[in-house]
Amino acid sequence: MRIIIQFGLVTILLLFSTLAAWYEGSAILDNPWEWKHSTPFSQMLYGQVHSESHISQLDYFVYAAKFRPIFPSIMAISSLYLLILIGYYFLKLQHKRCAYFLLILGGGLFLLSYFFIDSTSIGGKIFFYIWLVSGSLCTVIAIITYFQVLNRNKRI
Repeated sequence: MRIIIQFGLVTILLLFSTLAAWYEGSAILDNPWEWKHSTPFSQMLYGQVHSESHISQLDYFVYAAKFRPIFPSIMAISSLYLLILIGYYFLKLQHKRCAYFLLILGGGLFLLSYFFIDSTSIGGKIFFYIWLVSGSLCTVIAIITYFQVLNRNKRI
């Protein structure tokens, strides 16, 4: 029952923060000087962005993450928590696999932090630390879980 309540609350938080980040990111439409630097998805689709109609909705999140990172940060943390909660739900009885899941997730988070390491915007720096700390916590918890399983097997 506790997992269902957590799942529901985190999903609501994720939806709210997604809508708020999307709204805040729509400010890119008013800043044409940022179109060159904050529209990677639109540039992949259309090449050079020359008008508001060429800006992808995904670029709203990029702009919000760069310049207004509160809701995108909440979005990222709640998504990560939701992913860990789903992994825990399916792997709670298989401790070794749960440790592997957390280790792989931690490695992926370290890789994500690497992409943000040289970021000059405040949002990029915040995301660097979010991914770095989350990756460290997942890795440490995975190692602790794995060695608890090994110690349990030695006692039997």
